[in-house]
Amino acid sequence: MFCPKCATQNVDGAHFCRSCGANISLVPQALTGQLEQPPMTEVGGRRTRHRRELTLEQPVQNLFLGIAFVIISIVLSRTIGQVWWFWLLIPAFSLMAKGVAQFIRLKTYESRAALGAPPARSAFAEPPPPQQDLRSPVSSVTEGTTRHLGVEAPTRHLDHEQ
Repeated sequence: MFCPKCATQNVDGAHFCRSCGANISLVPQALTGQLEQPPMTEVGGRRTRHRRELTLEQPVQNLFLGIAFVIISIVLSRTIGQVWWFWLLIPAFSLMAKGVAQFIRLKTYESRAALGAPPARSAFAEPPPPQQDLRSPVSSVTEGTTRHLGVEAPTRHLDHEQ
């Protein structure tokens, strides 16, 4: 079996390439066509989670939850007067920011759909340019260690002249 990354021949049934260390355990499954689909998808060279479709309900819900936290923290500041009510502002502002961001994303998708353009997934959606690797395959760790064991290290003699 050959490594798809560096083209080094490996023992059948190996899980990792002996040269570059790439995971080759799925190569026999890919050759027979029995690969299962992973739950993650690759977008622009990075793995992302499947997201449910964004509706107007989600940003509105986050905005109102954030406003509710602000109201509760103001009420607590007036009634008990202790400082810990201040910490309720952290989830309040984070929920409001998330709601605003979701609303902007929703409006952007809607405007792109109205124009007939495909929705942009991210600013980095373009795949990176292909890398050209012109190096020769590196020998495995075992082969390199064995080669070094066969060579005796030079001995240094210290002459003490008095």
